[in-house]
Amino acid sequence: MSERRGYPSDLTDERWALIEPMITAWKAVHPSVSGHQGRYPMREIVNSILYQGRSGCPWSYLPGDLPPPGAVKYYFYAWRNDGTTEAIHELLRCQVRERAGRTEDPSLVVLDTQSLHAAAGVPATTTGRDAAKKVPGRKRGLAVDILGLVIAVIVTAACVHDNAIGTALLDKVATSASTVHKALVDQGFKKTVVAHGAAMGVEVDIVERNPDQTGFVPQPIRWRVEQTNGILMLHRRLVREYEHSTASSESRVYWAINDVMARRLTGTSTPAWRGA
Repeated sequence: MSERRGYPSDLTDERWALIEPMITAWKAVHPSVSGHQGRYPMREIVNSILYQGRSGCPWSYLPGDLPPPGAVKYYFYAWRNDGTTEAIHELLRCQVRERAGRTEDPSLVVLDTQSLHAAAGVPATTTGRDAAKKVPGRKRGLAVDILGLVIAVIVTAACVHDNAIGTALLDKVATSASTVHKALVDQGFKKTVVAHGAAMGVEVDIVERNPDQTGFVPQPIRWRVEQTNGILMLHRRLVREYEHSTASSESRVYWAINDVMARRLTGTSTPAWRGA
């Protein structure tokens, strides 16, 4: 490809160096069907995924100086399906925690859900209506550690109760971080989640809000998951549900957090779309 202009979401050399060995190793065992190593540099493929996540554009609106949508789609779906995206996430998460002086895996997580409107074209079979929040679309469940780093993510129809999402999150947490022995949740989660956690050896603490407080009041420790939800909103593709499959929605979350963690590790930042 010829020299192109840069975008604020582009990887710096330092950020690319963090994930390049894993991407290169993946490519070495996944050559194209014709046997060659591919026409487009892997760094540009990742730049395209990050550009789309930050800008929120549809596939067909990717700029012409980036690899074509078909090529970017191929890698996005391949890495989503074989776990590469989550493997990159785990690599970066462990580095961020170690740099903060913590063990690779946490002992405490915070769970929360967020309901999002679904865009036109999202299959109705994967959406529903959150009766409490009156939001038609999907619901995103997050489990984060004390640093606000994502440990697990679940995306469902918005009509799914927080209990079901909470139990699914705890199952995923147990798989990715078996060291967790305590979870904090809000009052939207009920005794079902507490009982499920107890059976797994995880103490689930329902943090009740002070009835004398009005409006949004951050709760000790639990505010970390609210902060992470706010950070995700800086990635425009996550402001609304655009993905046809919930697996793609979850993958978008991992790519957004991968971007955040790589920037933390290299001390770089990018302008937020809200300030544009």
